[in-house]
Amino acid sequence: MKLTILGCYAATPTKNTNPTAQVLEIRNHIFLIDCGEGTQVQLRRSKVKFARVKHIFISHLHGDHFYGLIGLISTFMLLGRTTDLHIYGPKGLKELTLLQLKLTKSWTSYLLIFHELESDQAEVLFEDDKVIVTTIPLQHRVYANGFLFQEKPKERKLNINAVLNYEIDRCYYQNIKNGRDITLDSGEVIPNEKLTFDPPKPKSYAFCSDTEYFPQIINQIKNVDVLYHESTFLDKHDQLAAKTKHTTAKQAAVIAKEANVGQLILGHFSTRYDGLHLFEEEAKTVFKDVILADDGKVFEFD
Repeated sequence: MKLTILGCYAATPTKNTNPTAQVLEIRNHIFLIDCGEGTQVQLRRSKVKFARVKHIFISHLHGDHFYGLIGLISTFMLLGRTTDLHIYGPKGLKELTLLQLKLTKSWTSYLLIFHELESDQAEVLFEDDKVIVTTIPLQHRVYANGFLFQEKPKERKLNINAVLNYEIDRCYYQNIKNGRDITLDSGEVIPNEKLTFDPPKPKSYAFCSDTEYFPQIINQIKNVDVLYHESTFLDKHDQLAAKTKHTTAKQAAVIAKEANVGQLILGHFSTRYDGLHLFEEEAKTVFKDVILADDGKVFEFD
């Protein structure tokens, strides 16, 4: 599982900072999460192949999370894209996007498939035999969702020495990897655990931005490997966080601790502060395994 931070700062872009966008690579999928201004430039800088982006998840309709979408859609068209593009986001996103395309006479050469969201309950957005993606309902000034990405268990690994020892025919190998026991010609049943090793533990990633301090998400993100949680403010500005329905670094750490996550990545920083280290220091007073996002930063989780 690989995460590339394209942008992780709040509100407006600056010369040195970009609004929210990130790319999650998981089980041969490339998912674009949010699409703030300048996302297509950041994708190029990070050498993400445009053609591999087939699913875009938009958390909410604030500009710093989706104003880059129309530009990216247009760039895909200019590059001759033909592959379908699935876009998941709040109700209204389709109307906003198609109106811009209509008024600029910029119809795409590929199919845009919108999946508009309005439920305040978790719902499955995407699922195949490798990955499942579910919404995480959040609490912000407008309708907002986070997203939970979960790997499905991989097939078991053959213990080739054991298989050869029992002289099991190769035609049964796939059944063994699928978890089945094997009956020998003698009638003896060989339990699967004697023939295989456990596969790697499935990875999970939760993206939560933007939201006020919202403990209701804890049960859904319990035990995830990695949590990205907004931390717009420091604790000294907790009243401002409450007013704008954002979260402090300390509050994000409380969520991480209560949910027993593996690692916490902080992002969506206000640029009013002198350095990102302040966010890390504050969060670590509650939860030790804290990582700071930053534009262009890449995290790999084995």
